[in-house]
Amino acid sequence: MKILAIQNRMGIGDTVIFLPFIKSISAKFNSPVNLLVKENSRADQFLTHTKYINKIILLKRNNKKNDRHDGTKGFFNLINDLKNYKFEKVFIFNSSLRFNLIARLAGIKKIYQYPLFQKKNQHITDHAKNLIKQSLNLDVNENPEIQIDENSVQQSFLNYNMSNDQFNILLGIGGSGSTKRIPPITFLTVIEKISNFKKSHFFLATGKNNEEQVILKEIYNSKFREICTPLDELSISETLPIIKNCNYSICNDTGFAHLSSALGIKTITLMADTPIIYGSYSSIMFPIIPDGETTVAHDTLGKDKINPEKIFEKFLSILN
Repeated sequence: MKILAIQNRMGIGDTVIFLPFIKSISAKFNSPVNLLVKENSRADQFLTHTKYINKIILLKRNNKKNDRHDGTKGFFNLINDLKNYKFEKVFIFNSSLRFNLIARLAGIKKIYQYPLFQKKNQHITDHAKNLIKQSLNLDVNENPEIQIDENSVQQSFLNYNMSNDQFNILLGIGGSGSTKRIPPITFLTVIEKISNFKKSHFFLATGKNNEEQVILKEIYNSKFREICTPLDELSISETLPIIKNCNYSICNDTGFAHLSSALGIKTITLMADTPIIYGSYSSIMFPIIPDGETTVAHDTLGKDKINPEKIFEKFLSILN
């Protein structure tokens, strides 16, 4: 059976959050699902070995007039692109009339979608749960799961001189926005506390943004240089096997937090300025919020109030 799922939110995290729902569709129909996602989801870099995903189709729509799927011309381009696949069913994880019409005109007979014109205040997981419950009578409560090549996991363990006699820890020190990027002093304090507790090695995951690079350099050029390995020169697909070999993960609200938890790694999420659901939707995510706050929203601006002592306490509490 040829099934399409459309998830048009931006970023790695938004894609990872929806994976349990995609997996439930695959299980129901005993068929892998094709996934239409935006290019900046990076799904083609981390889902190529996930068995319940068949093909990643990239939505080329970044509000640029020359993008293949943007504007009126892009509307018809996407119809023609989808027609070629001859999909029988589509699950649309949004309330967009545009995607509804595209699916119909692409000849997809069975369309499951959120209620139209109800985009405002949509809860990122509750609406997806309701869609799967109403359309397939399934309750979805699983953690997201990413599968990767086991040979690459074993090889990275050797390539990076990892050891079972130490903690291998991912530190997600970057973030898509400045308000998500915890100051380097916080991470340095955490590194010191953990390395004093037990021999450890830290893998520093971040992007190429100028501020991210400043944070990386401050951490890597510290007295902990010998127990830190930067990963900023690696692609996401190259980083995945390293993450899979880590015992624990401590990350800002960044793509690496979502990837590590989906790889089965216990992940402490540092929620400075994002709704807490983004750091707590998985049972192996353990959020830390700013001191003095009871929850977190997009205007919390709490990156300077993430307490390293609380991070360390949480780390001790989740040790196997």
